[in-house]
Amino acid sequence: MPDPVRQYSQLDQLPDADPEETAEWGESLDAVTAAAGPHRAARILRSTLEHGERAAGGGLGLPPLLESEYVNTIPTAAEPDYPGDEEMERRITAYNRWNAAAMVTRGSALGLGGHIATYASAAWLYETGFQHFFRGKDDAASGGSGDQLYLQGHASPGIYARAFLEGRLTEGQLDRFRQEAGGDGLPSYPHPRRLPWLWEFPTVSMGLGPLSAIYQARFNRYLEHRGIKDTSRSRVWAFLGDGEMDEPEATAALALAGREGLDNLTFVINCNLQRLDGPVRPNFKIVQELEAQFRAAGWNVVKSLWGAAWDDLFARDTDGALVRRLRETPDAQFQTYATRDAGYLRDHFFGADPALRAMAQQLTDAKLLELFQSSRAGHEPRKVYAAYRAAVEHKGAPTVILAQTIKGHTLGTGFESRNANHQMKKLTGEQFRDMRDLLGLPIPDSALADGPVPYAHPGENSPEMAYLRERRAALGGPSPARKVTAKPLPEPSAKPFEALQKGSGTQEIATTMAFVRLVKDLMREKETGRRWVPIVPDEARTFGMESLFPSAGLYSPKGQTYDPVDRDQLLYYKEAKDGQILNEGITEAGSLADFTAAATSYATHGEPMIPFYIFYSMFGWQRTADQFWALADQLGRGFVIGATAGRTTMTGEGLQHADGHSHLIASTNPAAISYDPAFAYEVAVIVREGLRRMYGPEAENVFYYLTVYNETKVQPAMPEGVEEGILKGLYRYQEAQGLPEGAPRLQLLASGTAIHWALDAQRLLAEDWGVAADVWSAPSWTELRREALDCEAAALRGEERVPYVTQALHGAPGPVVAVSDWMRAVPDQIAPWVEQDWTSIGTDGFGLSDTREAARRHFGVDPQSVAVSALAALARRGEVKASLVKEAAERYGR
Repeated sequence: MPDPVRQYSQLDQLPDADPEETAEWGESLDAVTAAAGPHRAARILRSTLEHGERAAGGGLGLPPLLESEYVNTIPTAAEPDYPGDEEMERRITAYNRWNAAAMVTRGSALGLGGHIATYASAAWLYETGFQHFFRGKDDAASGGSGDQLYLQGHASPGIYARAFLEGRLTEGQLDRFRQEAGGDGLPSYPHPRRLPWLWEFPTVSMGLGPLSAIYQARFNRYLEHRGIKDTSRSRVWAFLGDGEMDEPEATAALALAGREGLDNLTFVINCNLQRLDGPVRPNFKIVQELEAQFRAAGWNVVKSLWGAAWDDLFARDTDGALVRRLRETPDAQFQTYATRDAGYLRDHFFGADPALRAMAQQLTDAKLLELFQSSRAGHEPRKVYAAYRAAVEHKGAPTVILAQTIKGHTLGTGFESRNANHQMKKLTGEQFRDMRDLLGLPIPDSALADGPVPYAHPGENSPEMAYLRERRAALGGPSPARKVTAKPLPEPSAKPFEALQKGSGTQEIATTMAFVRLVKDLMREKETGRRWVPIVPDEARTFGMESLFPSAGLYSPKGQTYDPVDRDQLLYYKEAKDGQILNEGITEAGSLADFTAAATSYATHGEPMIPFYIFYSMFGWQRTADQFWALADQLGRGFVIGATAGRTTMTGEGLQHADGHSHLIASTNPAAISYDPAFAYEVAVIVREGLRRMYGPEAENVFYYLTVYNETKVQPAMPEGVEEGILKGLYRYQEAQGLPEGAPRLQLLASGTAIHWALDAQRLLAEDWGVAADVWSAPSWTELRREALDCEAAALRGEERVPYVTQALHGAPGPVVAVSDWMRAVPDQIAPWVEQDWTSIGTDGFGLSDTREAARRHFGVDPQSVAVSALAALARRGEVKASLVKEAAERYGR
């Protein structure tokens, strides 16, 4: 019978070749514990495990330890020689610290705010990289790609300060920090759309930076493996805050990076132990928690916690009392230690253990204050350099550097480690004088007496500037920097588009399949075919894309190491190192991060790629609208495809799948060019125009959003002369026929699959009620609205412009009734510019599971309901009897 007291192990179920030897090892460990204490036993056991991990022949295959002691990974004795002039770099960093604080303080006079404390804690993390690691766009070895820097948004004043020192920004621009309306100001955070020559990546919707950085590193490998560009010398650096790592997106893709061995990626997490309003883990230890998370995901972890002042204490810690005390002290208490006097430190940190009390007796008060108030590895360039060097030399896995700092470092006792320092926007004159003295800057008291605090610069011909320029020249020019060197792509041949414009004959196909066929043909184009990047969050078969599997292949850095179960089938699951399709699994966030990397490759790598990201129903905009906003900020280009679109078209899936609102969300994004095409030929015209606008000689920084449906219909041939109407968003598709002059008349506008309800309603109105209805296709309600708004803005400037929608419908008889598979607010966007009486019907409310016919009847958008709404619109104008509406409703069972 099992012993209820004994602790069982997984090893119990496995045969032991020599149980006596195993028992002897256990007895030896017990003996060490009894003789020398648990700390000594733990030290021996940990050393043995680490030795096993490093054993000859690739190690013993042991699972890695998830946590190490709360000390530096790299001992001081193992640090490489520092290659720079520390004193020169200290002076340069001092100027950057000063100017960052001055810029924010000067702006605070206008109530604009800004953040000072983040950069103050991270200054050396950035400066060491700029001096010795970060490759610029002129770096020949990386082919002009340089390194990709995801910089912590709240540290942007420090990046601006460095750009000022380099001569890339003027004092006037610094004074326009957060003052963009005049056209020459500086955005608050990294915003490529606002400052496209400097920023490459937007990072202040926290959590998106780490996610995007992982997929950027992965996309770099994708470009290399597909032979498009050698990106082997490009490294992705992501600078993050320890509090930011609570965002679910921040850790969502750690396993991907570990699984694919992205050793071209380095995370630098600034562990100042504080988030926006207080400690990150008040009662716990965020560094240890992050170490375990990253190790479990397969990352190389480098902890860089303590400065050189701690070395002597660790050398004296023969019984492990100091290490134990560091391990057990919660983060909020460390924050307190950084603000207290020497007496408090002696009593509260060292007083809990006799060995620590004896250690403290050998330390002066000044030494104690140095230990807890300033000596952190993140503030010492030698420690930071050692960590970065370890990261770039590590092979086979991404690296995370957990660098401990003090938030508000060098800003004075009123700032350092204070809970409120994230919200503190300015320094007083006295604080600036103290900061000047601490940094050793040559700024006279007279300059700090009255008026705004001055900016500081060592002089264009100073040794500091010579050193700075020399270092950046060696690394390939300024960084961060964004350069667009990509050339326009040649226009694809007309044949793939003409195939859809001819219609499908008697075959019924969905617009989803029409789009997939078009892209499949475009991927065969000699000049541009290899630049298409299909991205799917594990729904490729749903969209009929399995035909691409054997021809294009699914990208995997390992190729295909197994025999696929469907290898004997024509459309088998083929993975390849040079595969073209990114099939990401069930992660819309990851798929959109992929899309963003591909959509901005024209700038990041000078290689224009044509991504199309196809997602299921509402699980694009609804889940990841924040990422779409960042995509727009990053000036991304490509095609976003909302497949299985509409509230009623996807049968049986129900409330959380039936999408009737994505077009409304998309309409809020200024860079999204949104279309809801009804027919395959409209898809062809829109995609062709999108390629011209995004990849032609005058490339625009927009992306296209198309909704396509899984409802099969015969696709008609394209009528003549409708291209302009398709692109602008409205054209008359089918006039009423066969009714006498003077019959009641109206206009039916429809988008997407609703065009078929409108056409059926047109027939019902004619046959049953003698009413003539013209049917219009409205491929884009949103583009019609935007053009009308532009016309209104032009009118305020004295220009006379009539909105296209007004022109198109001008003089059309009767009321207008608009219908779509979307909520009414989508077509209602154009109502103010329609001169006729306006009615819209749509799918407002939650979706439900049923047949298409039942769902459409429920929402009142089926052909019979459209006919009743049309009669009601005519009745309100007195053009048919009101009783006719009731009669129709009864006949159709409404």
